[in-house]
Amino acid sequence: MLGALAYLVTDLLWGILEAYGLTTLVFADTCVHFADILAAKPLLAQSLTEGFAEVFRSKNVTLEKKTADLKGRRVLLAEDVDVNAEIMMMVLSMREMEVELAENGRIALEMFEGHEPGWYDAILMDMRMPEMDGLEATRAIRSLEREDAKTIPVIAMTANAFDEDVQQSMQAGLNAHLSKPVEPKILFETLENLIRA
Repeated sequence: MLGALAYLVTDLLWGILEAYGLTTLVFADTCVHFADILAAKPLLAQSLTEGFAEVFRSKNVTLEKKTADLKGRRVLLAEDVDVNAEIMMMVLSMREMEVELAENGRIALEMFEGHEPGWYDAILMDMRMPEMDGLEATRAIRSLEREDAKTIPVIAMTANAFDEDVQQSMQAGLNAHLSKPVEPKILFETLENLIRA
């Protein structure tokens, strides 16, 4: 009975820790602590609850996925409409991000190529721009022979939110597709999850 319960608790713990990207070391320490709790009799739900709380307190572990801090991150913003660009730059400045503006896809490509690998942490790409649209610019960036060309997060910003548009974006190498007007909360969550922590 006790062995079966220990197995169930261990399985539950593994699922929780894995879901939040926590380390195997934390898992091992947690299991050792719970083995002590399970060895004590009588076994109460309260002791299990207290055990969870104690382990996470002692390890300073919070049940949050690891996300990037956006402060000081450098973003390349490709947007041809001045008002939209101004609003987006103001929104990004709320999280103290550094923004460099490209007025179209061709300029965005040139700016990306003109800096050393890793200069930009992400690219926000409008889809409808003159000279070179967002899809063309993204394909061109992804085809560059440099280490960050394949890995930099490129996020589409467009008024087109149809499934077909999203599919085209993903095929071109974009990582996410945000509908305009872009909601700051969704934008920040997307950046936090895509930028390397």
